[in-house]
Amino acid sequence: MDIKIDDRVYQLSERAMELISGQFSSIDRIAEENTAKVMSAFRNNRVSDTCFAGTTGYGYDDGGRETLDRVYTEVFRAESALVRSGFVNGTHAICAALFASLKPGDVLLAATGAPYDTLRGAIGITGDYHGSLKFYGVGYQQVDMTADGHPDYEGIEAALSNQSIGAVEIQRSRGYSGRNALSIDEIGRICDIVHRLRPDVNIVVDNCYGEFVETREPTEVGADLCAGSLIKNPGGGIAPAGGYVVGRGELVEKAAYHLTVPGIGGECGATLGQNRLLFQGLFLAPHVVAQALKTALFCASMMELMGYKTYPSYSETRSDIIQTIEFENGDELVRFCRGIQSASPVDSFVTPEPWAMPGYDDPVVMAAGAFIQGSSIELSADGPMRPPFRAFMQGGLTFESGKLGIMLSANELLS
Repeated sequence: MDIKIDDRVYQLSERAMELISGQFSSIDRIAEENTAKVMSAFRNNRVSDTCFAGTTGYGYDDGGRETLDRVYTEVFRAESALVRSGFVNGTHAICAALFASLKPGDVLLAATGAPYDTLRGAIGITGDYHGSLKFYGVGYQQVDMTADGHPDYEGIEAALSNQSIGAVEIQRSRGYSGRNALSIDEIGRICDIVHRLRPDVNIVVDNCYGEFVETREPTEVGADLCAGSLIKNPGGGIAPAGGYVVGRGELVEKAAYHLTVPGIGGECGATLGQNRLLFQGLFLAPHVVAQALKTALFCASMMELMGYKTYPSYSETRSDIIQTIEFENGDELVRFCRGIQSASPVDSFVTPEPWAMPGYDDPVVMAAGAFIQGSSIELSADGPMRPPFRAFMQGGLTFESGKLGIMLSANELLS
């Protein structure tokens, strides 16, 4: 082939595969169980090609849209779902869920440390944006993770004594931090604490990067609402845009008011022929997530063999698709991302450079040569240009292409 890779990288890749190949059967088992869950939902809700027809204008009586909502409802074992291409990203869907769960005068409790960068402006932690939760009189309180990267359950219990708390936010993935991703069991334990001490408080889970990594979702262990992006795990690399909110029926309806307007909610919204892609993406999602997990495992084992710190290690249990690699300096971070970009099917010729991305506090370097712009279920890597210099790698529609991308990054680092 005309892609030139150093012989040392091939040798490292063989050793890396020896370290991780035994874990692939567990990933495949989870994918099979989640595929059965998705298939059952498709069958039980009688998905047919009539669901793929698009609507225009107001989008009234869109049978495909309504069926897709029911399919997501069943997959997530919830009461209701709102699945729409009109959500511009995961932050939009999560923010709609937060607005649905809070009212002026309430306090939002972040139970797993500071939320992901793009949510901070929407909440009002940073910036002074018109329309943020802070703008509408919602306060903010935070419980940091423990020193070893796990939820501070005692701290959460203590924080719930604030009677103004109206909602608890849980972030499943690590975001741009060194903390651990949360397992479903850990999320369930937080939910148990909140429901026991404050049954009046709503629990909202940012589920980005976590869907189908395990065989249960947060709504199965006590979350009142769960939200995420369709260009991450549940879109299967097929969905062209969008997000979802699932959970308790009355809260999902309120979330719909923040996608459209109060009084209309989810009743309107033309699908413009996008339904088939959203159905097909969900159908593929358990398999594609498995490919991304295998890619992350290979990345961890390869980078560890090269002497870099990785989070999680290749030997640790995973709760999201993100793989973190810590570098000595910003130059190594950029070179890693350039290797990932060179393995992309789209824009492989582009050279990633740090830049001031909207919603982020620091310049970010990003490798993202994807069929869907910004899709992070496709192989991508990014990281803020601040110490410690960490790359956050995720995705991989196929393990074979993901493996090649990691090898090209190793090639960049060894050159």
